[in-house]
Amino acid sequence: MNYLDGLNEAQKRAILTTDGPISVLAGAGSGKTRVLTTRIYHLVRQGVPAREILAVTFTNKAAREMRERVRATFSVPLDSAPNERRDAEEAPFIATFHGLGRELLEQYGKRIGIPRFFGIYDRDDSEKAIGAALKALDVGAKELSPRAILGRISRAKGAGMNAREFFEKYSRSGFGMRITAETWLRYEKTLADEKALDFDDLIALPARLLEEHADILEQAQNRWRYIHIDEYQDTSALQGRLANLLAAKHQNLFVVGDIDQTIYTWRGATIENLLEFEKTYPAAQTIILERNYRSTKNLVDAANAVIEKNKNRKEKYSTTENEPGEPIVAHLAVNAEEEALWIARKIRGLMQNGTPPEDIAILFRTNFQSRALEEGLLRAGVPYKLLGTRFFARKEVKDALAWMRLALDPSREADTVRAAGAPPRGIGKVTLGKMAAGQRSELRAGERAKVEAFERAINDLARAALTLIPSEFVKLAVETSGMRRVLYEEGNAEDRERFQNVEELASVAARHDAVAGKEGIAAFLAETALASDQDELDRGERPGVTLMTVHAAKGLEFGTVFVAGMEEGLFPHEGMGDDTDRDAEEERRLFYVAMTRAKERLFLTLARVRKIYGSDYAFEPSSFLADIDSIVMQYDDAYGEDIIDA
Repeated sequence: MNYLDGLNEAQKRAILTTDGPISVLAGAGSGKTRVLTTRIYHLVRQGVPAREILAVTFTNKAAREMRERVRATFSVPLDSAPNERRDAEEAPFIATFHGLGRELLEQYGKRIGIPRFFGIYDRDDSEKAIGAALKALDVGAKELSPRAILGRISRAKGAGMNAREFFEKYSRSGFGMRITAETWLRYEKTLADEKALDFDDLIALPARLLEEHADILEQAQNRWRYIHIDEYQDTSALQGRLANLLAAKHQNLFVVGDIDQTIYTWRGATIENLLEFEKTYPAAQTIILERNYRSTKNLVDAANAVIEKNKNRKEKYSTTENEPGEPIVAHLAVNAEEEALWIARKIRGLMQNGTPPEDIAILFRTNFQSRALEEGLLRAGVPYKLLGTRFFARKEVKDALAWMRLALDPSREADTVRAAGAPPRGIGKVTLGKMAAGQRSELRAGERAKVEAFERAINDLARAALTLIPSEFVKLAVETSGMRRVLYEEGNAEDRERFQNVEELASVAARHDAVAGKEGIAAFLAETALASDQDELDRGERPGVTLMTVHAAKGLEFGTVFVAGMEEGLFPHEGMGDDTDRDAEEERRLFYVAMTRAKERLFLTLARVRKIYGSDYAFEPSSFLADIDSIVMQYDDAYGEDIIDA
């Protein structure tokens, strides 16, 4: 049994215990992916048909990697998408939850009226369809935004409701819920007409299908007798229900997760699925993988010290036989720009000593931090890649810039189209086309009123641009456009984070405040355009340092990790929600995730003063820093250990 060579006893137990419900608590760097893939191989070696094995992961990337690892052990290739493997009946089915839902609906959805080949709406498609429904109901975006409506529909689907049930319950309620109910019915008709489903349907409909049709449930249960689910701490209540339905007959449910890495509750993940696994399955066995193979002993000890402060967890203490390694380095900077330059220079030194840039990551809590970090790397000549859209290429930033450019030149057609829809104000492409063609007289009264209101807003900005300093002009543009209201006042947590990106524009503009009026504003706009072009030219196709949020770094690892913005109120982030205790624990889990991405070196940086929305704010050091023992952390700045006492 040489495929078990090199595994520790806990890993072997997880692989060799094949029957019944099993919960594996896998710490960071504990080799859980190897356990999962080796267990699948072991099951086949023991005589389980590969086609009766199901493995569910949370990202397409993870699913591809798992198929790649398993592929070499089977005679059939597994690198194609699962739904394209109709001829590969001997292969395990490895997919995301949405891929699993799609498979179930493609196979059995006809019973509930789902066509064999259906389209899938992404979030943008859904918001556009809901926007059209609101328009048909004569409800403007100022009253209810499509994003807010979609959020309500998503939560209702997650609770197991359909559009008709929601309508019957809320059609006589207050304005918001009543409009949501009516909009949902129209949205469902649009989906039906387009023969499409949205992301939530791919989980909700399969669960309902299995609950309402016992024969289909039995077919699915017999098809997959052995079920594996990775990252179980990130499953939603609905995903947990779907897993329990599939596992109910044979009880061979193998879940792997780490409560200490639960960081997606704001997306609907529920930590209870893993916390209460033994309650759901009284016969369940629990196996703990505590050996860390990834990080140095200093890093493992520091991560333990941070996460053990959380109360809502299962006891787990990571250990390692790796070398102590380098101490964690903390640096206190004067401001965000100095912080970015210090990071960039430190990276340049590491690269000169042979560290590949692709083995270095800079992590940050919120997206707006990326602007200063990118500038610091550019000034130091360090190649980088931003995971996700670059700061000045983000939609909300481009929307705000379109308003500002129109104030200087209202003849810009592309900016007019973008600004007219950011945020939506009921001005469509046909109306814009008539405006551009000089056919204003053909507009209906309602259309003309909306166009005139939009033009008045642009004219007001144009007059203000004559005298305001750039940072104040940015603030006025954000107010006048309605972006503050839609993203901050009416938006969800994700919207408010997007608004922080818009606010960051005022910080950039403040550097040009010495020159008021159009000249200063034009210089600011030129800088934003140049930064975008320079980012493109500098990045190219060559490898570079990776910049990303901590949320985006989940599941990745790097030799060297920098965590920027270690300030109270920023990380841990304040105002995450109403459940203060739970939010505080999630912030701590998020920091734990950030720390455990590092294999060899970890740098923690913070600024005494950070400019937010054009104004300077003084910050206290993050309370997380005090949790790390000074034995494993050193202070690379003039203030020394005063960092944690500041």
